[in-house]
Amino acid sequence: MALTRLDVSTLYKQPPPPFGHPLRNYFALDREYVNLNHGSYGSTPLPVLQAANDLTLQIERNPDHFLRLLYQPILDGTRERLANLIGAKANEVVLVANASLGVNTILRNFEWAKDDTLIVTTSTYGSVYKTAFSISDSSPNPKVSVFNLKFPTTHAEIISNFREHIRSLPKPEGSKRVAVIDSIVSNPGVLLPWKELVKICKEEGVWSLVDAAHSIGQEVGINLTEAAPDFWISAYQITYCLPQNAHKWLYAKRSCAVLYVPERNQHIVKTSIPTSHTYISPKDRKGPNFVEQFEWNGTIDFVPYLTVPAALDFRNWLGGEEKINNYCHSLALEGGQRLAKILGTRVIDPNGDLTMNMVNVELPFPGTILWSLEIDRKLKQKLLEERKMYSAHFYHNGKWWTRCSAQIYTELTDFEKLGKAWLEVIKEVQDELEKKLEA
Repeated sequence: MALTRLDVSTLYKQPPPPFGHPLRNYFALDREYVNLNHGSYGSTPLPVLQAANDLTLQIERNPDHFLRLLYQPILDGTRERLANLIGAKANEVVLVANASLGVNTILRNFEWAKDDTLIVTTSTYGSVYKTAFSISDSSPNPKVSVFNLKFPTTHAEIISNFREHIRSLPKPEGSKRVAVIDSIVSNPGVLLPWKELVKICKEEGVWSLVDAAHSIGQEVGINLTEAAPDFWISAYQITYCLPQNAHKWLYAKRSCAVLYVPERNQHIVKTSIPTSHTYISPKDRKGPNFVEQFEWNGTIDFVPYLTVPAALDFRNWLGGEEKINNYCHSLALEGGQRLAKILGTRVIDPNGDLTMNMVNVELPFPGTILWSLEIDRKLKQKLLEERKMYSAHFYHNGKWWTRCSAQIYTELTDFEKLGKAWLEVIKEVQDELEKKLEA
């Protein structure tokens, strides 16, 4: 369904369609494609795409006029709306290109010493995990401590083990410790008790950096003023101080993320990355310089940042955050159980305590077959190219799993189709591996 300009102008005066396949008409997805991997890259609704295209044309008609006079007020309005959504002040919220950049901005602004410790987990997102070791490999070589986080598990076990891990770390006088905490892990796609972990960090004198790439648009009722992480980032096409990708679960155009740094910690972030022309040396500052540095730190395509209001308008038309997430959460729980039954396996979280809008189901693929580029490519090709569907797959704790994202345009039948496809694909890959061994 290609929405015309007239359709968009009158759309929000009409009641929205029911959730499920009728809403596919409001996304640009191929008709035959079954998308159960919204969590990786998101999918932008057509009204938001149209808003993005309109902005692009407006910029190109007179770049100087837009970027020198019109851009700033729109950006300020975007930050205001995001701040309201996540329970923060507007002067504590800035936009960055993606969550990985947000994490790097925070971690590389700390003044590290050799006795300092950077804490990550075995489930920390790959590029963030490698960032910690990159910092450790550079002088003055702070240490990296890895908290072992394996699933299935429970929130109670995670909280207890995390506290024990923190207390086991040496803390030389004058040293600092910084913990990177996922709000929702990428693989497996599970909710962590991040607010409780932030509280432990506060009690133990540890800085908390929350990687919330999957939170905004999936986790309802975020109140950062109350939760009080030291930093938070999230992606908002929607899946860090709490950076969040808005292009995952929030339906904005990819890629963009929101970075939250409370006023009390803005002295830590001395510079944006890259450094902005508005940078003022800390010794010369007479007031705050945080927000200004992120308003323009190099010429980029600012359109994704500015589509956030259009994404929020679309979500409000659908019924708001609770209605959207109630549907997606219920579908994730039911779809996961149905998929597990078809595959003859189990969900990673039988009680549903760790499940938001992504559900993780064990694949009937032998755990003795380890992950490799060859197998990874085979699985992707057979699902994406031959069967026109996809759900993320990964190897964790000696098992193969698939992570399925429930969305407003998916239904239970999509999980059923996926289950049949996975059975076919796994058999084909096993047969090919056996033939290769026989050759």
